[in-house]
Amino acid sequence: MARGSTRPTSRDVAQAAGVSQAAVSLVLGDKWRGRVSETTAERVRQAARELGYRPNLAARHLRLGRTRTVLLVVPALTTEFFAGVYTGAARVAAEHGFGVVLYPSPEGVGPARDPFASAQAAVDGVIASSMAADALTAISGDQLPLVMLDSDPAGSLGAATVNLDIADGVRQIADHLLGLGHRRFLHLAADIPSWTFRVRARELAARLGATPGTTVRTAPAPISIDGALTAAEAALNNPDARPTAVVCDDDKLAAGVYKAARRLGLRVPDDLSVTGLDDLALAGALDPELTTVRLDAELFGERGMNALLAVLDGRAPQEGDIPVQLVVRGSTAPPGGP
Repeated sequence: MARGSTRPTSRDVAQAAGVSQAAVSLVLGDKWRGRVSETTAERVRQAARELGYRPNLAARHLRLGRTRTVLLVVPALTTEFFAGVYTGAARVAAEHGFGVVLYPSPEGVGPARDPFASAQAAVDGVIASSMAADALTAISGDQLPLVMLDSDPAGSLGAATVNLDIADGVRQIADHLLGLGHRRFLHLAADIPSWTFRVRARELAARLGATPGTTVRTAPAPISIDGALTAAEAALNNPDARPTAVVCDDDKLAAGVYKAARRLGLRVPDDLSVTGLDDLALAGALDPELTTVRLDAELFGERGMNALLAVLDGRAPQEGDIPVQLVVRGSTAPPGGP
């Protein structure tokens, strides 16, 4: 690191030593024995010496639990999903004597703006959705523990990453629709540049592409019912190129497809099968009820908080993605009729 540049962080040490930020925390907190090897511990210590790393004492005091407050950064509270994440995180936090400060985007959609500009109180750590990643620039260079939700484990900014098994959810949807006999698909894709939506597109293309005779078109749409209505109506307007199934990145997008189908005189599922992803309350309010993938938002929040507590305590967080479940309802049927 060049002289005069920003002080080195534990993230820099982790990168230089080729280990996780959690491993750096264990070694420099002298809690590594029985958890990482002697060779790895020495590599971490050597990297810290070479970088001139010194722990942030203020952050260390925070980690000792002086504030017992955690910041949860989410993109929005316009659906109950992130409210569920908060509920799960707050429940676990309360069991350990912590409180949770929630910071959603003031615009209601998209990335949050610098949460530290308005949340002046000190916090022990941060849990953040990758969809709110723009807000995390404010803690770059800090020693505050960070747990990322819905984030690429290979490129995560955090000391730990917690994910739902979105890839498997998409595979379950694809296999269900292929099993019904569908071969012409429309992917109504959320137009948000986020890892979780890139995973959905990649897995859907791979799963459908492995079956001969399938075609997939992609139409981007904002995550709103009106935005999905506009995108879906345009994509479905040509009878000669019309798909028999629409795979939506989100239940709100599926609701927009329902409205577009009605405008075009199409019936769900007789003329068009539709799937969502989330299993929001909206899924059961649609007629017919929506086939979708259930994501356990509260468990997601619980796992995120438990991961942060593990990092604060110098322990390795629980590994493995959270399972998801396809819920088959009335919006899917074989092409050409129930």
